Amino acid sequence: MKVFSNTHTFNYSWEEVSTANWLKYCPWNDKSTHVIAVDTLAREVDPATGILRTERLITCKQSAPEWLKSMMGCMETSQVFETSYVDPANKTVTMVSQNITWSNLVNVQETVVYKPLDAHRTQFEQDARITALCGGWQRIKNSIEDTLVTRFRENAVKGKEGFECVLAMSRRAFAEEREKERQSGEVLKMMA
Repeated sequence: MKVFSNTHTFNYSWEEVSTANWLKYCPWNDKSTHVIAVDTLAREVDPATGILRTERLITCKQSAPEWLKSMMGCMETSQVFETSYVDPANKTVTMVSQNITWSNLVNVQETVVYKPLDAHRTQFEQDARITALCGGWQRIKNSIEDTLVTRFRENAVKGKEGFECVLAMSRRAFAEEREKERQSGEVLKMMA
């Protein structure tokens, strides 16, 4: 098993980050073009805790190295099952994901947590555990795990850059909406 860990501080409030998180794979993010579909399977709020629990299926264009594709069988897409928990009382967003594609050959479990550092900054913590399940072939297992850790490292950079774009666009969009509301409120006052 190999582990990839990553942290980053976003200069946005937890409220901004937790809201923009749902837009992470939208056209504003030109770094996530590999994501071709995000399907929400279930969503519920626990009445006792207020925690929003969401299950999603994320479909991506396959970008595995050719040697790995030839060994495991070439597939054009891969799928990941994600469960997220938004806890407004404790101000945390926790996302846990598991690969579905090739799960009989490799197990990839990822946990991401967003939590506030202060009123204007949010801490991102990412932890991925990668385990190749190909019997006693340790060299092959190590190669698969090393390749996937490298891919996680590369995607972490792209993911941060893409989410920064989504956060900036989201901030602008909400500011524009607040301005429209302010202006319509002024018009209503003048009409009264």
